[in-house]
Parts: sequence; C-alpha cells; structure tokens
Amino acid sequence: MKRNINYAVIGAGNGGIAMAGYLALIGYGVNLYNRTKDNILSLIYDPIIELSGEVKGTGRLNIITDDIEMAIRGADVIMVTIPAMGHYDLAKSMAPYLEDGQIIVLNPGRTGGALEVYSVIRSLTHKKVIVAEAQTFIYACRKTSQKSAHIFKSKKEVKLAAIPSVMTSYVLDVLNDAYPQFIAASNVIETSINNYGAIFHPAPTLLNCGHIERGAPFEYYTEGITPSIGNFLEKMDHERMKIGRLLNVDTVSAKDWLEETYNARGNSLYEAVQNNPGYKGLQAPKGLNIRYIYEDVPYSLIPLSSIAKELNVETPAIDSIIRLATLITGKNFFEQGRTAERLGLKGLSIKEIHEYAEKGSVIEEKKEEVAS
Repeated sequence: MKRNINYAVIGAGNGGIAMAGYLALIGYGVNLYNRTKDNILSLIYDPIIELSGEVKGTGRLNIITDDIEMAIRGADVIMVTIPAMGHYDLAKSMAPYLEDGQIIVLNPGRTGGALEVYSVIRSLTHKKVIVAEAQTFIYACRKTSQKSAHIFKSKKEVKLAAIPSVMTSYVLDVLNDAYPQFIAASNVIETSINNYGAIFHPAPTLLNCGHIERGAPFEYYTEGITPSIGNFLEKMDHERMKIGRLLNVDTVSAKDWLEETYNARGNSLYEAVQNNPGYKGLQAPKGLNIRYIYEDVPYSLIPLSSIAKELNVETPAIDSIIRLATLITGKNFFEQGRTAERLGLKGLSIKEIHEYAEKGSVIEEKKEEVAS
C-alpha cells in the first residue's frame, strides 16, 4: 500500500535506520540523509533496510544521500533522529532549502530542542514550517548493520508538541497513520521537562563506567540499573518533577512512565526497569565516547539544571552527574550545553515561558522591552 506522505529521515544511526525502514516497509516514500557518506554507502548501492524483532520485513528507500537539500526536497515530514548536539547545525544547514508547510519532528528533542531549532530557523528563513518534538524516541532499537535494525519494542504512547502549540493537533493528524502512538502534550515545555533520557542515560553510564571501559558485556538497563542506582535515579527524577511542577507542567514520574509506556510495573523504579520487556537484551555501550554522556549531559541535564537555577530550585542529584561527567571527560559541558540563556528563557516569567512555547513570539517582545 502506497501512502501519500513523503518522509525524510535525518540520521542513519540506531533510530534513523529503524524509522526509515519501518516507514518504507508500510508504504511511505522515504529519503534518508546522513552527514557521513561512508556510513550509508551500502544503502546507496542497494536501498533496502531489513527489520527484525517486533517489526519484521524489508523497506525500500527512495533517496539515500549526504546532501541535505536533496534529502528534504519535497518531503512533507522531516523526522530528525540525530543526537541533540547536532540540532543547531542541522537547523542552519536545512534553513535555506526548507519549503512552506513542511513539518520537522525531533525524535526526541531532549530538553529544549524544539525551542533551539525553531529559533535558528526563524532567524534564517521566512518559510512557514512547523517544528515539533517528541519527548522520547518511539522505539527501543539497535542498528545491526548499515542496512538493518532490530526493534526490541515500540512505546505505547509518546507525547509530542509543536511550536506554535496550536499546530500540535495538525502534526498528530499527519503522523497518525504511521505512528498512532504520538499523543498531544500541552506544549514543548512539557515534552522538554518530561525527558526521560535525562534520567535513564547519563547516570547509569557514568556509575557503570568501569565495566563499560573494560568492555564487560552486560545488559544496560536490567543489569546496569541496580537497586542503589535505581534509588539515585529516583532522586534525579524527583528534582526533574519539581522543576515541572513549578513550571505548571503535567509531570509523570519515570516509574509511572515505564508503566504507561511498556506496561512495566514495580514498587520502585528499579523494579519497574527489571519488569520491562522492552529493555531485555539491550546491551551496554562498549566505551564512554557515546551520546549518553556527550548528548544527554549538555542537552538534557544542563538545561534542567539551568532552568532550575532560574526558578531558585536546587538540583543536587542532577548537578552531581554533570560534575562527574565533567571530571571524567575533561569537558566543560556548560560551555556547549543548552542553558536557559541559550534557549532564550533567561529572565522570563513562567507565564512568558509558556507564551513563547505556545505562540513562538514572546522572546522578541521581551528583547524589545529590554531595549526600550
């Protein structure tokens, strides 16, 4: 069956290969872009992706390219699956070639992704495009080769919001046939605060860094999250939820999210992780030079910590992981991270933060007030 929407998938990593393969498998026209051509050479020669696991089958792609203009030309929906550290540069590279009516979806945005991309695109083009973000990636998956991916589990529900928020329902209608799991969030502040990668990625990686550096094989979630690590993650999660409550955001705990998303129940976060079938078999990374640190610290934890400071909220558990990441890697993540200032939120009231997310205009108004 041929669907009448054309997709461009940006990034040929774990998520990009799984998403492009799935969309092609169910009948959509799909272009796949990757910045590094060497990683897509086999697909350029033979544009077939094979999926295993929860979804089985093969999908044939239309265009595979390292040319961003070619990738997004004529696409109705641009699904961005690259790590958050690439969002800013990607927005700059796409801006000259965007077309009126296109929808850009960050899968996921992490914390503040849609705010950042929307701001960059508006500064570079007058094209009328919609920027949306999902609060998390829709699959638990792994790329098994340049041309194949294994989907362990699809999430039952993933919240999504657009800028301006009045366009969220339109975006959901467009995506519904392929991904009925997407449901509306109130705005991108909600999807940013309910960023569960901030909880599940950096801390377990850093607290298991000895095993990871030795290359010891273990299941990242079910073995890497022990009772004590699970207890620490709950402390981080409580801080995240406190920020959300102060921002008047509908927050869901990580434990409850596991139940809603995977039917994984438990009396604690540790127990819920152990009871999650979607995490079974997901192996730990082979080293520390991975996005769980270099993406999730500057683009998930830094904005949470920075926004908390704007709200006069202490986040000792979150800040301890930022400091540990800085000490272990030698990187100053605050220099590259999404601070409240970089996101245009510094000095805004809670009402103004939501106004910007809902209308996409309060930042300019605020600057004009300051200038006058």
